[in-house]
Amino acid sequence: MYIWIGAQGFKEGFVRKMETEKEEIPRNGIMGTIILQSNSDSSSEIVDLTNKVHQLPCCIKHNGPCTVSHYFKPSKTGVDVEGLSVEEACFRGRKLQGAKITIPEGYSGFVLGKKKSQGKRKASETSEENLSHWEMRARFQSINYWNHDSLPSHSDAFLRSLHWLPVANALHKPVSGDDLAHASNLFGVKLD
Repeated sequence: MYIWIGAQGFKEGFVRKMETEKEEIPRNGIMGTIILQSNSDSSSEIVDLTNKVHQLPCCIKHNGPCTVSHYFKPSKTGVDVEGLSVEEACFRGRKLQGAKITIPEGYSGFVLGKKKSQGKRKASETSEENLSHWEMRARFQSINYWNHDSLPSHSDAFLRSLHWLPVANALHKPVSGDDLAHASNLFGVKLD
C-alpha cells in the first residue's frame, strides 16, 4: 500500500511506483491511474484512519496482519518544540520522537492499494505493460511522523514537503485581470 496526499475534489490522477519487492521496475518507474472513489457509492463506508497513520523512519518487510497496539505505544511527553507537541515511542528498542501533523485544509491523505484486475485483458489493453490501477482503501486527515532519537522540528524533510501544497495551489490558481493589473503596477510594467 502507498500513501498519497491530494486535493479532496480530485477524482483520478497518476502515481509512480518507485520500488517493489516482487517485480523488476524500469528506472523511470511505473505509471498508473488512481481512482479516489470507494467500490460503493456511499462515502460513509470509506475507512477513516485519522489519528492512526504513522510514518516511521524504517523499512518494515512484513505484509500482513499483526497486533501493532501491543508493541507500538506512543505517549505524550508534555514537551512542545516549535509549536509541535512531542510524542515518544519505542520500536524494536529504538527510541522514536515525533509529532501529529494535520493535513492542510482542502487536502486529504489516502491509503492506496493496487486494484485487482477483472479477469483477462484483451490484447489491445496489454500494450502498456507498466500501467497499474490503484484504488483508495482509506482516508486520513492527520499523520504522526517519527524521528530516531531527535526531536521533531519544522526543518524536518517530512514537514518541509507539505510546504509545496500552498505553492502548488498558488501556481495553478486561475489569474484574473485584476491580479495581472495589480502585479504590473507593483513592478512598474505597463500592460497594453
